[in-house]
Amino acid sequence: MRFTGKRVFVLGGTNGIGLAAARAFKEEGARVAVTGRDAAALARAAADEGFLAIHADMGRTADSRAAVAQVAAAWGGIDVLFVNAGVGGFATVPEVTEEFWDAVHDVNVRGAFFAIQSALPHLEDGGNVVITGSIGAVLAVPGNVVYAAAKAGLRAAARILAVELLPRRIRVNVVSPGPTETEIFKRGADAAQIEQMRTILRNAVPMKRMGEATEIARAVLFLASEEASFITGVDLNVDGGCVEL
Repeated sequence: MRFTGKRVFVLGGTNGIGLAAARAFKEEGARVAVTGRDAAALARAAADEGFLAIHADMGRTADSRAAVAQVAAAWGGIDVLFVNAGVGGFATVPEVTEEFWDAVHDVNVRGAFFAIQSALPHLEDGGNVVITGSIGAVLAVPGNVVYAAAKAGLRAAARILAVELLPRRIRVNVVSPGPTETEIFKRGADAAQIEQMRTILRNAVPMKRMGEATEIARAVLFLASEEASFITGVDLNVDGGCVEL
């Protein structure tokens, strides 16, 4: 029960890693608010999980500001901010369009940064910010240039945030998942394509399996807890050894 009485706000918390982390925070005593873009998923998060569920698109800074204001008004402040929302997609360098670049970066870098900025006045001193990065930021994966650049930029911003927020004792850390069993890689694919992608991803991981959302969530909770009280500015790879080995 590391988060008893804590107020946890998860940006992008209606599925995958965000939902797994939101559930885990709640199980350890926290009050939890989540954002998402899918009305049905938000309704389930409110009805089934008991979360404060807010419709917001992190690519729209006005949405994030409004969501932060709603949480702050309801709770009087935020103890843990988990910035998890993000979008992806693949295109080789000659195929990258300005529209595709902007769509990814507007959420993954610009949206994430301004969501954090809007939350700062409401974050309690001694609180925590955890950000979902990606091992794609450091791996040269063909076709991943737009997503990799976005996550690398977010990682760089997190370092500066960690330094600037030291006077308030707010710790800022990044969790970078490797291939993880979530809905993202299944979108728009049939069963055969999904299994083919699973095989490719498993073979890319030294442990020869994909991670589970709950495994990433454990790392998130660790960094947000007092167990990590002397850790700030890190990028923790949770990837089955992809980067390390």
